Amino acid sequence: MIQIEDKLISEDVFSEEFVCNLSKCKGACCVAGDVGAPLNKAETIILDRIFDQVKPYLRPEGVKALEEQGTWAIDPQDGDYVTPMVNGAECAYVIFDEKGITKCGIEKAYEDGAVDWQKPISCHLYPIRVDEYRTFTAFNYHKWEICNDACILGKELKVPIYKFLKTPLIRKYGEDFYITLCNAADEWKIEYGS
Repeated sequence: MIQIEDKLISEDVFSEEFVCNLSKCKGACCVAGDVGAPLNKAETIILDRIFDQVKPYLRPEGVKALEEQGTWAIDPQDGDYVTPMVNGAECAYVIFDEKGITKCGIEKAYEDGAVDWQKPISCHLYPIRVDEYRTFTAFNYHKWEICNDACILGKELKVPIYKFLKTPLIRKYGEDFYITLCNAADEWKIEYGS
């Protein structure tokens, strides 16, 4: 683990390579799994606030799920906040493009200027999973077989996870943190990398 301020970063974030390959996986991370995307408390308030603006971008089954379950849910296993799901399958905010690739209805509304919030930070930071504890924050690489094509493409393009996630890392933690992270990655590569 590498420590930057109160953040512990798995070395996988420096050593593993990753670039989403939506043409291969079709956005399976938005439809696979047994719960929705992780949310923090502030994001639940945002989802309540923007629902009316996002609603026109969503599929009817997504709207129905959100109207029945609410704009966010609680994971029954661990009590964490998550996005609701449609019939226990895909995230209720999922939309599909003409090629059958999943997209985020919230992000589409953001791109069109209908809302001022892009999407849950856990989605934007994937494949890093961030766990916040009382005294520190842990950044771990979440390896999932549905992302094997992203790992292959990342290796081909030689893009480490932290570089792939530049935009969301800056969105969440700021430019100064990202510069420090890049410097730590450079030092790590000199000492341990190939």
